[in-house]
Amino acid sequence: MMIHIRTIIFSAAVVLAAFGLSFFLSGNFGATAQSSAEQERAQLEAQLKELEAQITAIENDITKTQQEKDTLTNRISILRNQIRRLDLQIEQSNILIGDLRLQIGDTSASIERISAEIEQTKDQMAEVLRHVYQENQKSQVEILLTSATLSDFFTNMAALASLNVRLDELLSNMVELQDSLNKQHMALESEKEAEESFVKIQFLQKQESQGLQAQTQQLLQQTQGKEAEYQRLLADTQRQAQEIRSRIFELIGVPEAPTFGEAVEIAKWAGAQAGVRPALLLAILTQESNLGKNVGQCYIADTASGASVGIRSGTRFTNGMHRTRDLPPFLAITQELGRDPLATPVSCPIPGVGGYGGAMGPAQFIPSTWMLYKGRLDGIVGKTADPWNIRDAFLASALYLSDSGATTQSYNAEWCAAQRYFSGRCSTTYRFYGDSVMNLAARYEQDIKTLEAVR
Repeated sequence: MMIHIRTIIFSAAVVLAAFGLSFFLSGNFGATAQSSAEQERAQLEAQLKELEAQITAIENDITKTQQEKDTLTNRISILRNQIRRLDLQIEQSNILIGDLRLQIGDTSASIERISAEIEQTKDQMAEVLRHVYQENQKSQVEILLTSATLSDFFTNMAALASLNVRLDELLSNMVELQDSLNKQHMALESEKEAEESFVKIQFLQKQESQGLQAQTQQLLQQTQGKEAEYQRLLADTQRQAQEIRSRIFELIGVPEAPTFGEAVEIAKWAGAQAGVRPALLLAILTQESNLGKNVGQCYIADTASGASVGIRSGTRFTNGMHRTRDLPPFLAITQELGRDPLATPVSCPIPGVGGYGGAMGPAQFIPSTWMLYKGRLDGIVGKTADPWNIRDAFLASALYLSDSGATTQSYNAEWCAAQRYFSGRCSTTYRFYGDSVMNLAARYEQDIKTLEAVR
């Protein structure tokens, strides 16, 4: 009996020490969503289905119009339908973000409930341990001598046994709570990452919508609404080639962005190293540059915590860079390159969403991912690869796309590779990203052919 009691005391003390850490993990242990939340989710689902139907109808209309003769009227119709589709997709993203925030709210409420239950269990364990410890200081002889009768002696021994059973129950309950907290913590992180991804998608949707509106307005101004002017504009490939050559290919974190013609040559070189189509590579880098411009740029402000500060806004972010996953490799990268880690631009976190910033250069690699490719990059370029160097960034993206299956250069393979570049997996969850990349790639393919045709 005495050995068993001491074993239980030691085991419980170890568990209490382990559980004495701050309980920041998420949980939804035994909790169910409130009826109002369920009703709100049902309404969101209905709205999503309705939006999907509207988007499908517009896409069918766009496809039909594209198959008709290329006239000014048709072109304007296509542009306006594309704008309508994007507006619906933005609304769809709003609904999905709203649903995710409901889930995050439920999980956050569960965190509080589980934390309270853990604290209560800890208090109960502490109380039992006190009783067990007090009794454990007495020998069996002492207990026998202080008992009024032999029956009292056996009653005391039975009480100790009951305490042991109760302690076992509390220990088991604590382990179950911890297991649930760990699982729910992972779920909460996943929900926050999904919310962050949908906010990024929404940035891209809004930007594309603004671009289409500007394109529509410019087309009407250039043609003055006349078909003959449109056809003349359409046939002027030489002038288009000149525009393409001089177009600046904007890249985040690069002080001197290349012209489109220069970017094409770099993409051809990088694509040849990895077996990736140059137009796809240009489309990915354009998309990442667009995201970088929307998220903004930051400097790391604290090399211990990973906090960052907005270069222009001065806003401080405590979640500027993941402290354990990305900060150490970032410091190693900048040190090897001779860069000041406090004056080297990285992406900012999305305000109000959570997650981390810290993506580097045109390809927007986070430091831990860059390190996975560093050896291969160094070997190809013959020096220490630099995430902020245009050629090195193009090459890194090309290798990532190659590893993601883009080398077959089929539509589906490239679409999946784009999705993996964005979210780590080939999933339809964020299909706008892949669709947008493939649309950009198709346009870049035509631009590249135009450039080559007039050489």
